[in-house]
Amino acid sequence: MSQYVSRLGSTRTAARLRFPGGFSGASRKPRRIAMLSVHTSPLHQPGTGDAGGMNVYIVELAKRLAAINIEVEIFTRATTGSLAPAVELAPGVLVRHVDAGPYEGLAKEDLPAQLCAFTHGVMQAWAGQRPGYYDLVHSHYWLSGQVGWLAAQRWGVPLVHAMHTMAKVKNAALAEGDTPEPPARVIGETQIVNASDRLIANTAEEADELVRFYGADPAAVAVVHPGVNLDRFRPADGRAAARARLGLPQDALIPLFAGRIQPLKAPDVLLRAVAVLLDRDPSLRSRIVVPVVGGPSGSGLAKPEGLQKLAARLGIADVVRFCPPVGQDLLADWFRAASVLVMPSYSESFGLVAIEAQATGTPVVAAAVGGLPVAVRDEVSGFLIPGHEPEAYARALGRFADAPELVERMGEAAAAHAQSFGWDTAASATADVYTAALCDHRRRARTHHG
Repeated sequence: MSQYVSRLGSTRTAARLRFPGGFSGASRKPRRIAMLSVHTSPLHQPGTGDAGGMNVYIVELAKRLAAINIEVEIFTRATTGSLAPAVELAPGVLVRHVDAGPYEGLAKEDLPAQLCAFTHGVMQAWAGQRPGYYDLVHSHYWLSGQVGWLAAQRWGVPLVHAMHTMAKVKNAALAEGDTPEPPARVIGETQIVNASDRLIANTAEEADELVRFYGADPAAVAVVHPGVNLDRFRPADGRAAARARLGLPQDALIPLFAGRIQPLKAPDVLLRAVAVLLDRDPSLRSRIVVPVVGGPSGSGLAKPEGLQKLAARLGIADVVRFCPPVGQDLLADWFRAASVLVMPSYSESFGLVAIEAQATGTPVVAAAVGGLPVAVRDEVSGFLIPGHEPEAYARALGRFADAPELVERMGEAAAAHAQSFGWDTAASATADVYTAALCDHRRRARTHHG
């Protein structure tokens, strides 16, 4: 993995990314890019259905790219007839709604059958523009990559792709009772890796996985850490004020789960850990509140009430508070109010929620998987737990229960750690990836025609 770290640098140096061939951001960056997000709209509420960290990533990245004079048009599948064909998300950022399949009731698993219709819609939008309208295609997740592959080839422009999650990686660390990703996705991802001019990985580990599992060319993989909106996610007026606004007790231990409720995210591990903690110290029951903020998603949709039933079975239903997904501003308040965010996920390409929580001054207890060891500084801004044994999480939570000052001390370190993950840095680094892809693409075109 050191090959990526040394070549592409850490978050702090991401804005000064260098690429093979001694190429930096000096050459022309793209004027306008087509960004593809087939299965989830940047306008959707994160924490519902398939909307999550990727939605936040696309919205924030697009806004920051527009701020450095790269126009962004985001193509996404229309999920309601009431939306206009094109909606301005921010100055320089346009969301284009593509008709592909019925608006309602189409699961992510059904979308491969609609890729042909989606591609047609993208091509129609392009046909109405002058030649050379888009300089580059940036696709997110494998479904978009399939469309991006075709669009980039048709338009004669480079394809930059971000996996966000990978089937082979997910299947290698499957939660009990979760459904494996289908072979069609593995094939699709392999095709995209081969077709892309550049692949953007969130962490050096993800870059390594692209090479190891999919045979990606290491020279085509760039590591760009996602950012966090530091204006929104900040300590603000502190823990006490946030608890007062949310009607939470001031002196309680509040371990928070925030995210989509599905086996992959392992909210059940938090509930089991709390049960272990209360078995060991029954006196904690009067001063613990466990908020679960999010909605069922993915394979979790099959048993939407599963987590409530588990809380009842474990005898902790009285301390668990189930809350529907909330907007970003209110989510920031939940983070501020919590003693600690708990992320026991089986797989995370990065774990944006962990950085968001830390930016508000809240420590994180997380599984040592995927990008979480980059997002969380073990023993400094939180604790990284190998594996998913509830007892291990209970021990970590017990440390906060036994020493409440640990919340404040680690919280301060967490807020400081998060400062290095600004979106401006991520956007600048992404723009450098685009420029390098354009340079390589032009060089290849010259060689081909020469």
